[in-house]
Amino acid sequence: MSSESDLYLVTCHLHLFMKEARILSIQVGLPKTLSGTGTTGSDKKSWTTGIFKTAVCGSVWLNKLNLAGDAQADLSVHGGSHKAVNVYPSEHYPQWKQEFQIQDMPYGAFGENFTTCDLLEDEVCIGDVFQAGGAIVQVSQPRQPCWKIEQRWGVRDLATRIKQTGKTGWYFRVLQEGSVEAGNTLILRDRPFPQWTVAAAYVIMRNRRTDVTAAQALAQCPPLSPRWQQNLIFQK
Repeated sequence: MSSESDLYLVTCHLHLFMKEARILSIQVGLPKTLSGTGTTGSDKKSWTTGIFKTAVCGSVWLNKLNLAGDAQADLSVHGGSHKAVNVYPSEHYPQWKQEFQIQDMPYGAFGENFTTCDLLEDEVCIGDVFQAGGAIVQVSQPRQPCWKIEQRWGVRDLATRIKQTGKTGWYFRVLQEGSVEAGNTLILRDRPFPQWTVAAAYVIMRNRRTDVTAAQALAQCPPLSPRWQQNLIFQK
């Protein structure tokens, strides 16, 4: 495994009382088509996206594919059972607000459904199982931000900077449907693969062509989403 991958391959241990991770805010939104005029990241005259999310007050039902009231525009790359919930740590917000001089950046600004606290990419692992309210969810893969984040904010380098820093967030699949709400504690119930943090997985995917051994090893992690497993193996 490469030295860069080793740097992020943090061994995590199941310790339920070390931190109390929480869902600070929950956001949902349906796809809409917008004019591309005056934005960056795409030269299209119009674009359709589900990145605009609005905070939910009270409980909301989480099913195997979505939160109630939420949907994705391009189902070829977004959504599905392995990307039912888009998660982003609140701790990253101050850096982006300062770096890009965007003060009005509410939770959900990155299209995430869950904005969390006390849980970062180098602390959460592929396959981790959490209870959130009445639902049970599992980490399936890191997020790979696309140009729509840049289009949303009119900042050409935003997606690139997210990738460079590794502050990507991740996805949950839903093992048990149930109601969730802002303020719910994310209770770690199982950690079957402590060697594969979200941070490590993202670095390995980024370096998959030069660190084939690490890519093949990660591809064997059963809870990793099938698309990631395939991309790691076939070096796309």
